[in-house]
Amino acid sequence: MNQSKKFRRNRHRARPLSEVVSGVLEPILAKRAGMTMELTNAWPDIIGGTLGKHSRPEKIVWPRRISDDDPFKAATLNVACDGAHAIFLQHEMDAILERINTFLGFAAIARIKIFQKPVADLSKDVPQTIQPELNNSEKQRLSDILGDIEDEELRAKLAKLGQGILLRQRKSK
Repeated sequence: MNQSKKFRRNRHRARPLSEVVSGVLEPILAKRAGMTMELTNAWPDIIGGTLGKHSRPEKIVWPRRISDDDPFKAATLNVACDGAHAIFLQHEMDAILERINTFLGFAAIARIKIFQKPVADLSKDVPQTIQPELNNSEKQRLSDILGDIEDEELRAKLAKLGQGILLRQRKSK
């Protein structure tokens, strides 16, 4: 089958709404807030526990550069946090900064600025997107990899990560 027929056939396929919306929102969020949808979506996993439910990243503020020759300076991340949980966020600040920079892949964030305000838990209102399932061989492969991990919470998080990696590998083939 030549490439043009394949393209025409795929052009009209139904696409998930999340794919369309993220394609539209990603450039707006990057321009307005200086951050990506990936950070926003992964926030509960990066922060973990109850802090992930009671806080959310709002904006990355990059320092101004007068010229292109100025050295890189790390940014400030503005985080909204429910009043009672702000003290816990403050207490965990160093570990959170390390996790955020690990997620981003470089030391992009130098400090976190906390804004105390109500943070709605949108996860219970938004229906979860339907994830494609792993086939039996992929499930067995993931089970073999995770077999020796005793900590249930760690095993569940690694299983979620492994499922995402295997699905992404399948999609790229």
